Amino acid sequence: MKTRFLFPYRFKIIGWILLVPSFILGLLLILSDQDIFNLEATVFALYDSGIFEPVKAFSPIRNNIVDELIAITAIVGGLLAAFSREKDEDEYISQIRLESLLWATYINYGFLIFSIVFIYGIAFYQVLLLNMLTVLLIFLIRFNFILYRTSKAYA
Repeated sequence: MKTRFLFPYRFKIIGWILLVPSFILGLLLILSDQDIFNLEATVFALYDSGIFEPVKAFSPIRNNIVDELIAITAIVGGLLAAFSREKDEDEYISQIRLESLLWATYINYGFLIFSIVFIYGIAFYQVLLLNMLTVLLIFLIRFNFILYRTSKAYA
């Protein structure tokens, strides 16, 4: 089966190399209340509503860009790891891929509804931060688990 929207297989390893360290660094940033790394830069902001500062729109601002770099690296790595072809991509793997994506979407939104009902304050914003990656992570875990289980069954 020809899959048009998947990255070539070689991008899968690049994706894992980007995803794992950025995910660990992202968790460290979220769990610690201090800036672990500081990389101040002037960036263009469409909208900035800083605490105790006036609202700025369409203007340059000074910002620690470490969290943005980590988030972008984790998202790109997750997309590459999740949506790169397997060595032997066939209809069975495509079916597993589709089912895993549906499964991840359902679990992600179930978790989000649970969080909306039971988690409040700053912790809810942390849940939203993690929610950027949960679809990809749940997909990767289930997809690779099913592939591993299938390969063991036929070995």
